[in-house]
Amino acid sequence: MAVYVVAVLATVAIIVAPFAATPLPRIDNFVPVLQTVLAVADLITAILLLAQYRVLPQRALLAVASAYLCSASYAFLQTLTFPGAYGPQGLFGDGPNTPAWLFVLWHATFPLGILVYALMKERREPTNPSVGTAATAMMLTVVAVFIAVSVTTWFVSAYVGSLPAFYEDGIIRQTNLGNQANVGLLLWYCIALAVLVARGRTMLDIWLIVVLMAWLPNFLVAALASSVRFSLGWYAGRGFALIASFMLLCVLLTEMTVLYSRIANAFSLLRRERANRLMSVDAATAAIAHEVRGPLGAITLNASAALTQLRTPSPRLEEIEAILSDIEADSLRVDDVIAGTRSLFKMTTGSRGAAELGDIARRSLALSEPDLLNSAVSVVTDFQDDHVPVYADQIQLQQVILNLIRNAIDAMSSVASDARLLRLTTRVSGSTVLLSVADTGVGIAAGDNDLIFEAFFTTKRSGLGLGLAISRTIVESHGGSLRLARSGPDGSVFEISLRRYGD
Repeated sequence: MAVYVVAVLATVAIIVAPFAATPLPRIDNFVPVLQTVLAVADLITAILLLAQYRVLPQRALLAVASAYLCSASYAFLQTLTFPGAYGPQGLFGDGPNTPAWLFVLWHATFPLGILVYALMKERREPTNPSVGTAATAMMLTVVAVFIAVSVTTWFVSAYVGSLPAFYEDGIIRQTNLGNQANVGLLLWYCIALAVLVARGRTMLDIWLIVVLMAWLPNFLVAALASSVRFSLGWYAGRGFALIASFMLLCVLLTEMTVLYSRIANAFSLLRRERANRLMSVDAATAAIAHEVRGPLGAITLNASAALTQLRTPSPRLEEIEAILSDIEADSLRVDDVIAGTRSLFKMTTGSRGAAELGDIARRSLALSEPDLLNSAVSVVTDFQDDHVPVYADQIQLQQVILNLIRNAIDAMSSVASDARLLRLTTRVSGSTVLLSVADTGVGIAAGDNDLIFEAFFTTKRSGLGLGLAISRTIVESHGGSLRLARSGPDGSVFEISLRRYGD
């Protein structure tokens, strides 16, 4: 990009050079408008460079910032003294020569700052300077530039009569001193450019080289083709000055935007990774609590039923035996849940083998039967995956399906009891086996569709918001996917997709 910019500037300069002496109409507003914009751009660039110094305290950056502070100051002061800008002879100075001397000071100090930067930038600096030290250095830099600019401006304004004249017969055509000054400034810029090219290593170095090269046509055209104000070459030189002024500013703003976007993306990815992996102790504890709540509740209910039966005058021992068998099964289920959850957080494959999704779904429905009956939810099943196994840990997939069933029951709690329908279906699609869990609940808000799988996000009044996050992690660890296939006011459909065993 830098080479491309330099090539374009060189092409424009070559095209303009033969016609540089062509006189054009005098536009008094041209200089104040253009150089005020230029001064503002240089001032913003200086502020950004000082901010960069606060982050990376290298004194060489203060030299570049000083160069841009001088450029902004002299550009604006030259505007105030330029004849016809804010007054017939400017606001101060003698009219024709004070702005010319300010121009010389402007372009003597700017390459000087770049040259100092090029010579200082490889010096070793303190690794961790204090905040006060950096702020003091910045303040001293600004004060020193202000004093230097003020003193030199006062001198070329108050004693301009004692200095060699750039204009003697008006404000249009320069004397030979003007040509000599342009040649001298051209050589001065070339020296700074050569040193910077020899020592350039960074992105800042590259674009400072481009800035210096953007200024060269301004002096080259004036020295070799035209030293006449308000000519084509003079107007073109001001245009090159504006481009040079905005060059580094655009690069700094672009780099800052790119870096900010990268940091924002990295932070977003880090936050998503932390949420999805659920590797912290708090998340693991919450996940186990979430999964064992169901079987523990069943154990409590069965124990209460057994006690009630025992307190009757003639307890039915066969019913008590069945209740105790259920308690034993639920306790084993708790142990399986804890083992399955631990294997998930250890990122192991657990005890996986061939299994049919339909069979796992049937067992999940059997375990959920008390909740389905208490909630008056009707169930419809259509399992079409007979003899089409998937490679899975049955306990972990059972937890996923149980979680989807519980979520469906909760989603239908505010629906009329005769309209509560849970539909579980399986089907085979090529090398994939699909399980759908559909309900007739209130659905999920459109804005929450992408958030429901995030850890700790929940639409329930109570709950940790971990169920779907853990479920997706389990399914993805099996090489499959869990997604919200559809959601609306007539209910939601969640779909599990797993590859066939052996494919």
